Amino acid sequence: GGEPLGSRLLSPARRGGGRRAHRSEPGGGRDGGAAQSGAGGGERRRPGGGKARAGGAAPGRGWALRGAAPGAALLGSAVLVGGLLGWSLPGGRQGGAEVLARGSEAVRDRFVEVACSGDYGAGRRFEGCTPRKCGRGVTDAVITREEAERIRRIAERGLSLGGSDGGASILDLHSGALSMGKHFVNLYSDVRWRIQEKIAQTFGISSSAMYLTKPTFFSRINSTEAKTTHDEYWHPHIDKVTYGSFDYTSLLYLSDYAEDFGGGRFVFMDEGSNKTIEPRAGRVSFFTSGSENLHRVEKVRWGTRYAITISFTCNPDHGIGDPVLT
Repeated sequence: GGEPLGSRLLSPARRGGGRRAHRSEPGGGRDGGAAQSGAGGGERRRPGGGKARAGGAAPGRGWALRGAAPGAALLGSAVLVGGLLGWSLPGGRQGGAEVLARGSEAVRDRFVEVACSGDYGAGRRFEGCTPRKCGRGVTDAVITREEAERIRRIAERGLSLGGSDGGASILDLHSGALSMGKHFVNLYSDVRWRIQEKIAQTFGISSSAMYLTKPTFFSRINSTEAKTTHDEYWHPHIDKVTYGSFDYTSLLYLSDYAEDFGGGRFVFMDEGSNKTIEPRAGRVSFFTSGSENLHRVEKVRWGTRYAITISFTCNPDHGIGDPVLT
């Protein structure tokens, strides 16, 4: 959800139309610059020029694996990673690219409304939650850089216990095989609620009608060559096609484009002009999960890109709680 990976081909769902309107809220403003089409466009640092991080890779107190096999919690095999991070779709839209949010700017609120696809009408509708307004937003005003760096250190420790050999690894927060400290559980819960409230406010729905849903996971992507087609995280995908329960997807970025890594930008694939988000630690991107928001991640060219995917459903039958303190 949000971070694509996998090789199974699906037929592209019909979309409900193109962009309908653009609204910039206070502190936002539309960035008129055009992105370079290459995955490494606009990078300011050379490989090896990333920032040093505290915390190291060694597992610390409050984060440990339960049981003997690290792989039980670290979903690093090709099949599991491919299943959790997305399905590929053939082809892709061509055309120009527009930067929705640059890594060098602080974006308070920026939102692009698009016409909803028909994906939400096939099943049950949930009053006060099922999308009637669709689009994608980005903000740097919900989560602080310091909070993102704390979460990143936790991700680094957990992912240091194993991972895929193919350049992309994930760590499922609800695997049941992880022991997480109280401080992380409290921080994660607080961050999740703030993102949930932001999504509800933006789309005009009730936050109490939204439910956290599986999978919720850390992702780590580097420039290591893919070992199998399941490691090919850069293919376009649609979250609601991949996971039927998803209605709203959010990504909290934990590292900085062009400083910690090159490439790896998030791309919404629109007719005629792609919309690109450059990750920035503490930045949240969020969007309705249907076919109106086909997206992909560019290949990471150097360094390491960290993020956490947090997604929501309107169906209480598919809801889950926060990670359990064990």
